[in-house]
Amino acid sequence: MRLFQKLLLSLVAAACLAAALPASAQTKLKWAHVYETSEPFHKWSAWAAQEIEKRTNGRYHIDVFPASSLGKESDLNQGLTLGTVDMIISGLSFAARTLPRIGVGYYPYTFRDGDHLIAWAKSPAFAEMTDEYRNKTGIQITAMTYYGVRHTTSNKDFNDCAGMKGLKMRVPDVPAYLALPKSCGANPTPIAFAEVYLALQNGTVDAQENPLTTIEAKKFYEVQKNIIFTGHIVDSLATQVAPHVWTKLSDADKKVFVDVTREAAANATAEIKKREAELTEEFKKKGLQIVQVNRQSFVDAVTKAYTPESLGYLKADYDKIVAIK
Repeated sequence: MRLFQKLLLSLVAAACLAAALPASAQTKLKWAHVYETSEPFHKWSAWAAQEIEKRTNGRYHIDVFPASSLGKESDLNQGLTLGTVDMIISGLSFAARTLPRIGVGYYPYTFRDGDHLIAWAKSPAFAEMTDEYRNKTGIQITAMTYYGVRHTTSNKDFNDCAGMKGLKMRVPDVPAYLALPKSCGANPTPIAFAEVYLALQNGTVDAQENPLTTIEAKKFYEVQKNIIFTGHIVDSLATQVAPHVWTKLSDADKKVFVDVTREAAANATAEIKKREAELTEEFKKKGLQIVQVNRQSFVDAVTKAYTPESLGYLKADYDKIVAIK
């Protein structure tokens, strides 16, 4: 009888322990970026984090860290390899430090518009580059989001390349971003994204360049007088998953991560396009001067000073982008 009681108690204890344990362990991930919580990039990253948790039945819980809260963009990109972050959204200019050819879209005046960029991001030519990047780094690019057309803001009014001469201009510390200001005789000054507003406010720099939606979100319009429609780069953000995460995902979970991040990218892209179309008139109402430019003067200066190859890109990759209709 005592043996039976002991056996019964053991079975009850085992059942209680099993009930207390989760059906499957939950993996917690960190998704980081440098954008404001008001921007679509954050809104749809947060949506994607929740949706991935839902579609994987809670196996993955993702916390999203916006506005450089886990570091500058260069830190976040490095963090994918170091294991300090698990997912990011970031421009491909950082990936191009490891695989130069993947940054070909940053060559000034390459894309006609956002639709052209997204068509390239869905092309076999781009897929081949992302495969090469994953083979080299282990990092998986799952989706591409339209970031916007980059224009210049400045306290100095100019409408052609010559007008930029001597201008102290903040740009990211990337050769392709430096190409336009250097070609036109400006003094490009790399400053961390989170520090740009203060640099404009205190006169460390006179100008910067970003899409209209970023000019709004970062409130650069408060410390600048003119928006000059240079339209020099049609920019994008890549959703990237760290190697220590991607290699552990099952094929089914990889599909969830890809499907969800692509849905998020498509929705963010649509919001950016819509807002971009509205902002010209809104900035005029705020008292800013919108300046149309002699675009060809910038194109001529850049193509004379730089070729795609001189920036580390392959002419064949550039030609494939141009050929997309």
